[in-house]
Amino acid sequence: MAFPKRKNYQEQKRQKLVIVGSKNPVKIKCTENAFQSLFEDTFIVEGLNVDSNVKDQPQGDVETYTGAYNRAFEAKKAFPEADYWVGIEGGVDEVGAQMVAFAWMVILDGSNKVGKAKTGTFFLPEAISKLVREGMELGDADDRVFQQTNSKQGNGAVGVLTNGVVNRLEYYQQAVILALIPFLQKNFY
Repeated sequence: MAFPKRKNYQEQKRQKLVIVGSKNPVKIKCTENAFQSLFEDTFIVEGLNVDSNVKDQPQGDVETYTGAYNRAFEAKKAFPEADYWVGIEGGVDEVGAQMVAFAWMVILDGSNKVGKAKTGTFFLPEAISKLVREGMELGDADDRVFQQTNSKQGNGAVGVLTNGVVNRLEYYQQAVILALIPFLQKNFY
């Protein structure tokens, strides 16, 4: 008895292009991991420097979400041939007398579907909050307080404050996965 020929698994997959509105390696890698974990397609994920059109350190949900949306939208304008465009923007907000950090993720596709999600929030130490209130970007404040260099392209404050149990890549990746729900569950969105 002859068995039917099996197609090569890689041949069955279609390569898709995802453009991240940032050259930050953490943002690119968390996006790649999220797409690869949810879909059977293969993805090429590339970063592109685009303007968020918000302050360097967004304050509050609205400005931070707007920055993430603008990054995805500007990436789509700059590279319309892609299949998906991703914007990730970190922000801070005041909760009473304390400051929290978080990030928004926005994903666009060619059919104008929008996926969005927000990371969990965590409270920042007062030493960092003070520097941010004085006008310093969160990543620079992290570097100064934690005596690191370019932590925003590494583990960030969340990694340092959790002793590496939660690193910035994993922290962002979960929210990117949540932003992909409308593309995964098309019957409901």
